[in-house]
Formats: sequence, structure tokens, C-alpha cells
Amino acid sequence: MAKAPKSAMVFAAGLGTRMRPLTDTVPKPLIKVGGTALIDHCLDLLERAGIERAIVNVHYLADRIEKHLRGRQRPEIAISDERALLLDQGGGIKKALPELGDEPFLVCNTDAFWIEGPCRNLDRLFAAFDAGRMDAILLVASSAASIGVDWPGDFTMDADGRLRKRLAHEVAPFVYTGVAILKPEPFRAAAQDVFRLAPFLFDWAAKGRLFGVRLDGLWLHVGRPETIAEAERALARSKI
Repeated sequence: MAKAPKSAMVFAAGLGTRMRPLTDTVPKPLIKVGGTALIDHCLDLLERAGIERAIVNVHYLADRIEKHLRGRQRPEIAISDERALLLDQGGGIKKALPELGDEPFLVCNTDAFWIEGPCRNLDRLFAAFDAGRMDAILLVASSAASIGVDWPGDFTMDADGRLRKRLAHEVAPFVYTGVAILKPEPFRAAAQDVFRLAPFLFDWAAKGRLFGVRLDGLWLHVGRPETIAEAERALARSKI
């Protein structure tokens, strides 16, 4: 089995505006789906994959998230505090680099998770990563076969696994699941403190150095209140 990255960046600092009114009082990572908080769905996947340490950034209702995570034993939790200024995903990674270390690391959104297929997806992602020819590798899912996808996809993928950004007025077959292996160097070199991750991905795709692994199973994107019930029905079906 391929070796897992030691560290993961877990994005939990967002405002959750699309989940209102639920997020008026509860941070989105603590919204429960199937009786489990979204952030725990994410951390459970990381624990099973052998990730040792998760760096969780916090901003909106940060105290609630920190309190929730205090009892977590695995992976080990470190908080990256963005209370003073929300840094977006790229800036959040840059701030957390001292905790993430010098090796490639995993990133994970907390508004989505998946029901595994026959093979564990993170193990497949780790096995496919090749630092020599890739700047990043993304876990991608079928746009048409996922729960909660209300946009026209993100990428196309060739036979070698290279990803290409969706063109305007095009429907792309794959969506980015929010899970990827990234290298620290591009973020360390960034001049600004507040910046997005997506432009890095699109630049690497244009250079032919962004790759993907197709998710085996069912991806559940819980971006709006109405998708909670949809995701819970899918979870219930998977246990029959």
C-alpha cells in the first residue's frame, strides 16, 4: 500500500452562506448528516487512511469548532486560527505551512464526503501521486452520478489522468471533490496572504501537470440545506 502523507489541511473556516439559515447559528462543518458532523465524516476518512495530523483552519464560529474537536484523538488536531482575517484556501494553506511541513500534504473540504466503493479512495490517490511529473493530484467524481452537484462540472480527464479545466459553455464530466495532494513550495512562494487555491489548479492544468483519480463510490456534496436529506437517503441505501 502506498504511503500516506503525514499531514492534511482541513478547511473549516468558511462562512457557509449557501447553508443559511442553518449556519446562522451552527458552523457548516458541524452540521450533521446521518448523525455525524460534516467535519467528522472528513476526519474519519483521514484516520482510516493513516493521516497522522490534521491542521484545521477556523474563522466563523471558531470557538464551536475548537470545542467540538477537543476530544479527537486521531488524527492529531492542530488549529490554524484565522479569526482575525479569513485567508481563503490558498492563504489558509500558506499560513499553515509551518504545521504542514516540507512534504506533499493532503487537503480536504468539510462540505462533502463519500461512500466508499470496493477500494479505498485515499489509498488509490496516494498510490497514483508522482511528485516528479505532477504538481498536484485531485480526487474527482462523476458530475452526473454525484449527490448535490448543481454546476456543470470542473474538469475533463484524458486516458493518462491529466485534467483539463472546463471551458465556458461546456459541461465537464468530472467535479473536484475538494480532496487533493499538493506540494508546499508554490504556497510558500506566494507574495500575498489572502488568495484562492483554484487559480493554482488551473495553472497546473494548463501546464499538463494536474492529474486526477476518479472516485470509486458515491460522492456527497452537502452545499445547501436541501441536499442534507438527499445525502442521508444515499447513506441509508448504502447500509441495506
